[in-house]
Amino acid sequence: MRSVLTAQEMMTTMISASPAGVSPERPYSFFRSLRLRLGLTLAVAIAGSAAVFAIFIITHSRSEILDQTISQNQQTAEVIRRSIRSAMLQNHREQVAQIIDAVSRTPGIVKVRIFDKEGEIITSTLTAEIGTRVDQTAEACYHCHAAGRPLQQIPGSVRHRIYRSPEGHRVLGTIDVIRNEPACATAECHAHPESVTVLGVLDVAYSLDAFDAAERSDILTVAGITAALAIVIFFAAILLVNRLVYQPLEDLEVGARLVSAGDREHLIPVRRPDEIGHLADSFNRMTSALKDSERALAEWAHTLEQKVEEKTAELGLAEAKTMQAEKLASVGLLAAGIAHEINNPLTGVLTFSHLVRARLPEGSPEAEDMDVIIRETKRCAGIIRRLLDFAREKKPEVLLGDINAVIRETVQFVEHQAGFQNVAFLVELDPQLPAIWMDPNQLKQVIINLIVNARDAMGERGRLCICSRRLQNLYSPGPGRRAVPAIELMVSDSGCGIPPENLPKIFDPFFTSKEPGRGVGLGLSVGYSIVKSHGGAIEVESEVARGTTFRIILPVEGVPSKGGREGHANEDSGR
Repeated sequence: MRSVLTAQEMMTTMISASPAGVSPERPYSFFRSLRLRLGLTLAVAIAGSAAVFAIFIITHSRSEILDQTISQNQQTAEVIRRSIRSAMLQNHREQVAQIIDAVSRTPGIVKVRIFDKEGEIITSTLTAEIGTRVDQTAEACYHCHAAGRPLQQIPGSVRHRIYRSPEGHRVLGTIDVIRNEPACATAECHAHPESVTVLGVLDVAYSLDAFDAAERSDILTVAGITAALAIVIFFAAILLVNRLVYQPLEDLEVGARLVSAGDREHLIPVRRPDEIGHLADSFNRMTSALKDSERALAEWAHTLEQKVEEKTAELGLAEAKTMQAEKLASVGLLAAGIAHEINNPLTGVLTFSHLVRARLPEGSPEAEDMDVIIRETKRCAGIIRRLLDFAREKKPEVLLGDINAVIRETVQFVEHQAGFQNVAFLVELDPQLPAIWMDPNQLKQVIINLIVNARDAMGERGRLCICSRRLQNLYSPGPGRRAVPAIELMVSDSGCGIPPENLPKIFDPFFTSKEPGRGVGLGLSVGYSIVKSHGGAIEVESEVARGTTFRIILPVEGVPSKGGREGHANEDSGR
């Protein structure tokens, strides 16, 4: 928005500054141009980067080649020491001199010499040195004798040194210690006792002329390649900047002149989606805004009318929900009246059932059937009591019980009914589940509602799976509440499934997908309230033509502290 306002202010200034509507041009100076300043900046940056890169490459290459040369010279010194070992044991000095002389003919080796620990040169490829003594403060001796007495172990970092010969050439010197081995101490040619550990030093001098020549060649090569690469990058950058910056700026300049002259149809081409492209797009939107202002005012009335219609529809939806809530309250009052009428005869049935049960012998089939009648009559009494409490809040009558027993009793009650003859029940209960705080009658009602819904979804034949297990993760009853262990109850069917558009609405009161007369859509909403009053949660997963799974999560710890509206007949369940 800021770019649009700036463009408008600029256009207003340009128009007011020129009588003809065209702003006067400023004299163009190449030395003040962005092209020159950006080119110089790129040149300095690329040149500096190329120089740093070249120095790094040259330094790294020089270090690696020098390390290889030092390693090869040390290997040569070790080979010489091992080659003359046998001749030294036999005190064949002529043979030692011949070996050293043969090795010294190797290209690059300047001289090879051996001197004892006192610094006297015993043998050398330069005969003039034989018999002379080397100063212990010289380069070849200083590192070992700096402490006042020779070192017994020479570190690898001081076994080589680089110095210049009298002719001014660089030379790499490598020393290798000749130790007093047991074979030397017992040989007849030696008079050194075993306590003397060092007999002398082998000194090999290697010319670095070839290394220096290769280094100079590498420096020239790297410098040339780096310079050529820098030049190529510089011109490529100039071309790229000209394409990415200069051309779009020229487009903006031409467009600003034309629009300020009155051409509202001219649009600046947006070449790329970058900052300059966004600026060109903002300029085009500013031009379009000037042209479309009147059309926008004309369309505003139509837009306002549409918004009024949308708000009216939202208000109607809210009114429908309010009427639905009032209908739910009315149903609660009606259910309370019906419950009062049913409660008295149901009490008589329960009383006479107890009397009949008292006359039956224990363990007889008739006694077991009568026990089922008494138990289910009590459950019906509990349902009626909850119907009476539907219009007022009442906490569940909780007790510590076994959820598996509730599931088994519920399945035993419904599986032998006529509507479930062709339904295959698969019950998988975890015997290790802990006891939980619950209202058994309320949970039975929830399970029966889910089973009846599953039967209606499957028709007369299908497969119904009911299982319980411990929840792997801790369950949080709500925001800010402590997570606790929980159990999970799943009811899965092989029915027709629930369409995706109906899933968010299945727990709404009076929502049902059943045919008229088969339910009013209160079962799942009541079940949802019961589970919530137990501090749990109920979830659903469904796939059309594959089946539906309801998951009920109930916490193990704690007694529910908040009740909900529960209680509803089975025939009221519906999806």
